[in-house]
Amino acid sequence: MALIRPARAVPDVAVTAIAARDPARARAFADRHDIPVVHGSYAEVVEDPDIDAVYIPLPNSLHAEWTLAAIAAGKHVLCEKPMTSNAKEAQQVADAAEASGLVVMEAFHYRYHPLAARALELVDTVGPIHHVHTRMCFPLPRFSNIRYRLDLAGGAMMDAGCYAVHFMRTLGGARPEVVSARAKLRFPQVDRYLTAGFRFPDGATGQATASMWSARLIGISARVVGEGGELRVFNYVAPQIYNRLTVSVGGKTTHERVTGEPTYTYQLRAFAHAVPDGGPVLTPAADAVDNMRLIDDAYRAAGLEPRGLH
Repeated sequence: MALIRPARAVPDVAVTAIAARDPARARAFADRHDIPVVHGSYAEVVEDPDIDAVYIPLPNSLHAEWTLAAIAAGKHVLCEKPMTSNAKEAQQVADAAEASGLVVMEAFHYRYHPLAARALELVDTVGPIHHVHTRMCFPLPRFSNIRYRLDLAGGAMMDAGCYAVHFMRTLGGARPEVVSARAKLRFPQVDRYLTAGFRFPDGATGQATASMWSARLIGISARVVGEGGELRVFNYVAPQIYNRLTVSVGGKTTHERVTGEPTYTYQLRAFAHAVPDGGPVLTPAADAVDNMRLIDDAYRAAGLEPRGLH
């Protein structure tokens, strides 16, 4: 869904090689999706001279290591979010990306869908912002899943909260600071739920709520309260399935939907255009630094450790 199918819709992209910890699984995946080359290690993929770019869908704790390795090998990178385990790693990646001149994109696929652009247009219609609240809540009761492993930089604020924090920042249009946070844990230091409060430089407030197992099983939404009205966004992460934008201004409420291709197709097309043409990258490595700083601070405010520092 994230790469193979989108590549079929983007003529400039061909998936030519794959590697996995288990070579048999890699071979089975390659056979199923007509990928011609199976490498025996991640390093072989990064070092393959026939590859222009690398997609990194590994556990969070491995993102920085292999993004840096790919950059060092001269490869462009599309790395799953969150790009790193913490802000320190994110800064290392951002510095390496800037020095290399390569395209290094964090895979916040939602940001490339027309829904995100339309939401930003509608924010202007509700006047100066007073408050932004974003949610990314979904049920994941498989507690053996890697997303609940501290050693793999798991936790709700990492896996779901990275979306909520990113969209809050995007709608707010500025870099906020964390003022409070509280968490519910599944394992020691591993949050199944975390909500954080923020303050923007102009005094507006924000809240980002993330959960993988809590009373609110499903919640993928945003609410912007402005001086002149209110904007609500439903399903900003997978708008191709269903979405709704609701604007209330001057006592009048309107609803609309934004049609389009899957978010991952827009993302891959943007990545493919950026590599040869220098097209716009909405989620560069430098942006990941700001996101990870807020996630780190949210963990600290909740009495937890940022990932990768234990």
